[in-house]
Amino acid sequence: MRVFSIRAATYMSEQSCPYDEEFDGNDFCAAHIIGEIDGEPAGCIRIRFFADFVKFERLAVRPEFRNSSMAFRLVRAAIEYARRKGFHTVYGHARADLISFWQRFGFKAIADRPAFAFSGVPYVEMAGEIPRTNRALHIGDPPLQLIRPEGLWDVPGPLDGGRLRRAAA
Repeated sequence: MRVFSIRAATYMSEQSCPYDEEFDGNDFCAAHIIGEIDGEPAGCIRIRFFADFVKFERLAVRPEFRNSSMAFRLVRAAIEYARRKGFHTVYGHARADLISFWQRFGFKAIADRPAFAFSGVPYVEMAGEIPRTNRALHIGDPPLQLIRPEGLWDVPGPLDGGRLRRAAA
Protein backbone atom coordinates (compact mmCIF):
# COMPACT_ATOMS: atom_id res chain seq x y z
CA MET A 1 0.00 0.00 0.00
CA ARG A 2 2.90 2.37 0.68
CA VAL A 3 4.25 1.90 -2.84
CA PHE A 4 0.83 2.47 -4.36
CA SER A 5 0.32 5.60 -2.25
CA ILE A 6 3.66 7.11 -3.25
CA ARG A 7 3.12 6.39 -6.93
CA ALA A 8 -0.47 7.65 -6.91
CA ALA A 9 0.69 10.91 -5.31
CA THR A 10 3.45 11.26 -7.88
CA TYR A 11 2.21 9.90 -11.19
CA MET A 12 -1.56 10.10 -10.94
CA SER A 13 -1.78 13.39 -9.05
CA GLU A 14 1.13 15.34 -10.49
CA GLN A 15 1.29 13.91 -14.02
CA SER A 16 -2.40 13.04 -14.46
CA CYS A 17 -1.46 9.47 -15.34
CA PRO A 18 -4.57 7.27 -15.64
CA TYR A 19 -4.93 4.55 -13.00
CA ASP A 20 -4.76 1.69 -15.54
CA GLU A 21 -1.48 3.01 -16.93
CA GLU A 22 0.15 3.52 -13.55
CA PHE A 23 -1.02 0.22 -12.09
CA ASP A 24 -0.34 -1.85 -15.17
CA GLY A 25 -0.54 -5.37 -13.76
CA ASN A 26 3.22 -5.76 -13.18
CA ASP A 27 3.35 -4.84 -9.50
CA PHE A 28 2.82 -8.35 -8.15
CA CYS A 29 5.56 -9.91 -10.30
CA ALA A 30 8.15 -7.30 -9.35
CA ALA A 31 10.26 -6.30 -6.39
CA HIS A 32 9.77 -2.90 -4.79
CA ILE A 33 12.12 -0.87 -2.68
CA ILE A 34 10.59 1.72 -0.37
CA GLY A 35 12.55 4.60 1.10
CA GLU A 36 11.47 6.29 4.31
CA ILE A 37 12.36 9.57 5.94
CA ASP A 38 11.57 9.83 9.66
CA GLY A 39 9.31 6.77 9.34
CA GLU A 40 7.29 8.30 6.52
CA PRO A 41 7.19 6.55 3.11
CA ALA A 42 9.04 9.03 0.89
CA GLY A 43 9.89 7.19 -2.31
CA CYS A 44 9.94 3.87 -4.14
CA ILE A 45 11.28 2.05 -7.18
CA ARG A 46 9.99 -1.07 -8.95
CA ILE A 47 12.35 -3.74 -10.27
CA ARG A 48 11.42 -6.42 -12.80
CA PHE A 49 13.60 -9.31 -13.89
CA PHE A 50 14.12 -10.65 -17.39
CA ALA A 51 16.42 -13.37 -18.76
CA ASP A 52 19.62 -11.33 -18.93
CA PHE A 53 18.70 -7.90 -17.61
CA VAL A 54 16.84 -6.15 -14.84
CA LYS A 55 14.45 -3.27 -15.52
CA PHE A 56 14.15 -0.31 -13.17
CA GLU A 57 10.72 1.29 -13.27
CA ARG A 58 8.42 3.72 -11.52
CA LEU A 59 11.02 5.62 -9.50
CA ALA A 60 8.90 8.05 -7.50
CA VAL A 61 9.66 10.46 -4.68
CA ARG A 62 6.90 12.41 -2.98
CA PRO A 63 7.15 16.16 -3.69
CA GLU A 64 7.90 17.12 -0.09
CA PHE A 65 10.98 14.84 -0.07
CA ARG A 66 12.52 15.80 -3.42
CA ASN A 67 15.17 18.03 -1.83
CA SER A 68 16.56 14.97 -0.04
CA SER A 69 18.87 12.32 -1.47
CA MET A 70 15.99 9.82 -1.59
CA ALA A 71 16.05 9.23 -5.37
CA PHE A 72 19.79 8.54 -5.28
CA ARG A 73 19.45 6.20 -2.31
CA LEU A 74 16.65 4.27 -4.04
CA VAL A 75 18.63 3.79 -7.25
CA ARG A 76 21.75 2.72 -5.34
CA ALA A 77 19.67 0.22 -3.36
CA ALA A 78 18.09 -1.09 -6.58
CA ILE A 79 21.53 -1.53 -8.14
CA GLU A 80 22.80 -3.44 -5.12
CA TYR A 81 19.65 -5.59 -5.06
CA ALA A 82 20.07 -6.44 -8.76
CA ARG A 83 23.77 -7.21 -8.28
CA ARG A 84 22.97 -9.54 -5.40
CA LYS A 85 20.55 -11.41 -7.65
CA GLY A 86 23.36 -11.76 -10.21
CA PHE A 87 22.29 -9.21 -12.82
CA HIS A 88 24.83 -7.07 -14.68
CA THR A 89 22.68 -5.10 -17.11
CA VAL A 90 20.01 -2.54 -16.24
CA TYR A 91 17.41 -1.27 -18.67
CA GLY A 92 14.83 1.42 -18.12
CA HIS A 93 12.78 4.27 -19.50
CA ALA A 94 13.97 7.69 -18.41
CA ARG A 95 11.77 10.71 -18.58
CA ALA A 96 13.44 13.00 -21.13
CA ASP A 97 14.07 15.72 -18.55
CA LEU A 98 15.73 13.22 -16.16
CA ILE A 99 18.33 11.68 -18.47
CA SER A 100 21.18 13.43 -16.64
CA PHE A 101 19.99 11.91 -13.34
CA TRP A 102 20.33 8.39 -14.75
CA GLN A 103 23.66 9.20 -16.38
CA ARG A 104 25.10 9.75 -12.90
CA PHE A 105 24.76 5.99 -12.39
CA GLY A 106 26.45 5.19 -15.70
CA PHE A 107 23.29 4.63 -17.74
CA LYS A 108 23.22 5.86 -21.33
CA ALA A 109 20.48 6.49 -23.84
CA ILE A 110 20.29 3.56 -26.25
CA ALA A 111 21.53 4.75 -29.63
CA ASP A 112 19.24 4.52 -32.64
CA ARG A 113 16.13 4.12 -30.50
CA PRO A 114 13.48 6.80 -30.88
CA ALA A 115 12.01 8.69 -27.96
CA PHE A 116 8.47 7.64 -27.10
CA ALA A 117 5.70 8.82 -24.80
CA PHE A 118 3.14 7.38 -22.48
CA SER A 119 0.66 9.27 -20.35
CA GLY A 120 1.66 12.27 -22.44
CA VAL A 121 5.23 12.31 -21.07
CA PRO A 122 8.31 11.83 -23.32
CA TYR A 123 10.71 9.01 -22.41
CA VAL A 124 14.03 7.63 -23.67
CA GLU A 125 15.29 4.05 -23.42
CA MET A 126 18.44 3.76 -21.32
CA ALA A 127 20.75 0.94 -20.32
CA GLY A 128 23.89 0.43 -18.32
CA GLU A 129 26.19 -2.16 -16.88
CA ILE A 130 26.53 -2.60 -13.14
CA PRO A 131 29.60 -4.09 -11.48
CA ARG A 132 29.56 -7.77 -10.68
CA THR A 133 29.71 -8.88 -7.08
CA ASN A 134 31.10 -12.01 -5.49
CA ARG A 135 28.07 -11.89 -3.17
CA ALA A 136 25.55 -12.84 -5.89
CA LEU A 137 23.22 -15.66 -4.91
CA HIS A 138 23.77 -19.02 -6.60
CA ILE A 139 22.67 -22.63 -6.52
CA GLY A 140 24.89 -24.14 -3.86
CA ASP A 141 24.39 -21.31 -1.37
CA PRO A 142 22.89 -22.52 1.92
CA PRO A 143 19.29 -23.65 1.29
CA LEU A 144 17.95 -21.71 4.27
CA GLN A 145 19.53 -18.54 2.90
CA LEU A 146 17.75 -18.98 -0.44
CA ILE A 147 14.32 -19.36 1.16
CA ARG A 148 14.61 -16.28 3.36
CA PRO A 149 12.32 -13.32 2.60
CA GLU A 150 13.25 -11.51 -0.60
CA GLY A 151 16.09 -9.06 -0.10
CA LEU A 152 16.82 -10.27 3.44
CA TRP A 153 19.12 -13.11 2.45
CA ASP A 154 21.69 -12.31 5.17
CA VAL A 155 19.16 -12.10 8.00
CA PRO A 156 17.91 -15.31 9.62
CA GLY A 157 14.36 -15.90 8.45
CA PRO A 158 11.31 -17.65 9.84
CA LEU A 159 12.43 -21.06 8.61
CA ASP A 160 15.92 -20.86 10.12
CA GLY A 161 14.53 -21.80 13.54
CA GLY A 162 12.77 -24.82 12.04
CA ARG A 163 16.07 -26.67 11.71
CA LEU A 164 15.97 -27.18 15.48
CA ARG A 165 12.82 -29.26 15.18
CA ARG A 166 13.11 -32.94 14.53
CA ALA A 167 12.18 -34.27 11.13
CA ALA A 168 8.92 -36.25 11.04
CA ALA A 169 9.50 -39.99 10.87
